[in-house]
Amino acid sequence: MNKIVISVVIPCYNEEANIKKGVLEEVHGYLSNKNFAWEVVISDDGSTDKSKDFIKDKIKSFKNFILLTNPHGGKPLALKYGVEKASGEYILFSDMDQSTPISELDKMLSFTEKGFEIIIGSRGVARKDFPIYRKIGAYIFSSVRRLMILPEIVDTQCGFKLIRRDVLVNIFPKLEYFRANRKAKGWVVSSWDVEFLHIAKKKGYKIKEVRVLWQDRDASKGKGGGLFRYIRESKDMFYQILKVKLSDIRGIYD
Repeated sequence: MNKIVISVVIPCYNEEANIKKGVLEEVHGYLSNKNFAWEVVISDDGSTDKSKDFIKDKIKSFKNFILLTNPHGGKPLALKYGVEKASGEYILFSDMDQSTPISELDKMLSFTEKGFEIIIGSRGVARKDFPIYRKIGAYIFSSVRRLMILPEIVDTQCGFKLIRRDVLVNIFPKLEYFRANRKAKGWVVSSWDVEFLHIAKKKGYKIKEVRVLWQDRDASKGKGGGLFRYIRESKDMFYQILKVKLSDIRGIYD
């Protein structure tokens, strides 16, 4: 068997509407035309809608697609389960809604040959199709975060990231989200990305930020949404960034 080069890990929580749109067919169609060995690991985070049933039906005819059914724990935990199952040299995190289409991987692959262990997608500061409150929030979040940590990175929160598997295996267990054994209620995104990238930077891994296409295609309603969810997530993210900064000052990451 050919050694798997890319494992695509897709977290899933109540994504029934997105799955119906044909996003998995998009992923399969793109990867089927590649000349390297690949796999897709869909990591379900205890969905309460019919997501799992739709996925099982869709991937019956798809080779190299795997569905993990996990207890509910939030997006970081769904990603962690996916990493543990994946066997590729590199792992691509990609959101189910495909707001950043899987084809944007083409922009990243060349950087793996240039010695970069971590290649992250960037939506820039101006976010197309964002409601005004999210555009303002994204600008404030990015500005405050860059004052506190990782000033050289514009967008830490884009869900499209290509990371060498051994780096993920090494760093993921060190993240506060898992050490604190946090309990999730609903779709919890968190800012695990900030802590992960900070630790990776301190360890000397090479990080490349690549501008990718992004257009809001999320049709799901089961994750909760709108202004209330955004405010809750933003408060949580700011709190986590502050904890990362304080942990860094105390030398925990040293």
